[in-house]
Amino acid sequence: MVYEVKALDLSTWDAFAALVERNNGVFGGCWCVGFHGELSRTDADVNRATKERRVREGTTHAALVFDGDDCVGWCQFGPPQELPAIKSRVAYEKGRTGDLPDWRIACCYVGKGHRRQGVATAALAGALDLIAGLGGGTVEGYPEGADTVPAGFLYHGALSTYEKLGFVKERPIGKHRWVVSRVVEPA
Repeated sequence: MVYEVKALDLSTWDAFAALVERNNGVFGGCWCVGFHGELSRTDADVNRATKERRVREGTTHAALVFDGDDCVGWCQFGPPQELPAIKSRVAYEKGRTGDLPDWRIACCYVGKGHRRQGVATAALAGALDLIAGLGGGTVEGYPEGADTVPAGFLYHGALSTYEKLGFVKERPIGKHRWVVSRVVEPA
């Protein structure tokens, strides 16, 4: 399958919103704002408004994967100050040495009916391309082993996908979760 990858911005917002709405707001209404640290656990409409505001302000980044006109998945990325609320944060901080990365990969999501068709790989590769266009730098992700988590809950992505795209395991931060990193050269 050949997919097209586009950045999340005002021109792609409607396609992104349609995917999220087709998939119950994603994880019951998070709208991919949890890693921004702005998640309402009780009101999906607040989360939708928060995400749309961030798109308008340019304070959220994602590589959206398109199959024709339909957005079928994405990979959220951003600098650490944009995405402070990573999963396994305590273990992450306990084992961290040195500076924070330039970029984090926070959420990888593939819509129902499109999983295991290369969408997640296209999304992660697209995020790396967008990061290169934004100046590159050290990129960190927090994937899990795909054999331990159902595909619909691999919201940090599968370890095997990251490794396929050149990320290297640095350290575990959970029973099945890893800190992985790679350097992306500027475009």
